[in-house]
Amino acid sequence: MNKKLYRSETDRMIGGVCGGLGEYFGIDSTIVRLLFALIVLYGGTGLLLYIILWIVVPTRSSSNITSEDVMSKNTEEIKEKVKKVVKDIKKSVESDSKK
Repeated sequence: MNKKLYRSETDRMIGGVCGGLGEYFGIDSTIVRLLFALIVLYGGTGLLLYIILWIVVPTRSSSNITSEDVMSKNTEEIKEKVKKVVKDIKKSVESDSKK
């Protein structure tokens, strides 16, 4: 049996890491997401682990691409998501300060 870990392209909320882990281990991705949330809340390393997996683990469609290409693509994807989150946070802070 030759199982490989891939990020999910269909069962994804952010980067597909939890969906891919769920597929790999044969469990519901919601359980994996809850475990990551608990690790973030109680240990703080869950977010770092998620980001590392997002960068390192390829999607199934990109499995024939070199690891450098995958890391570059994933890094750009993460940058875009972070920019969006920062923009949303700024908007929220500005709206709270006007109240």
